[in-house]
Amino acid sequence: MTTRKPLVEGVDFTVGSGNIWADLGYPDAEEMLAKAGLVREITRIIRARRITQAQAAALMGIDQPKVSNLLRGRFRGYSLHRLLEFLTHLGRDVEIVISRQRRSRVAGRIRVRVG
Repeated sequence: MTTRKPLVEGVDFTVGSGNIWADLGYPDAEEMLAKAGLVREITRIIRARRITQAQAAALMGIDQPKVSNLLRGRFRGYSLHRLLEFLTHLGRDVEIVISRQRRSRVAGRIRVRVG
């Protein structure tokens, strides 16, 4: 994160990294960002199909309150695998691509890209 000159005198701000969980110091920040991307797509599908939370729950194999929690961004109790299963239950194909790092980093990263 970098601090920049404020647009309004006397107001300091910090530019985020693009990952709020990293900015907040979560140890599993990359995983949380990936989960958020999956939940965002689950939400988009449910809205685009104009189905109720109860209908989505039946498709996904969970109960309606759990769908409600997901749609409100409460996904910490779900694994990446489970979220991927929800997408397949909602009629989406999921493809996992493993590639080499593009820049020199110590560790690889996890990203969600919807195509």
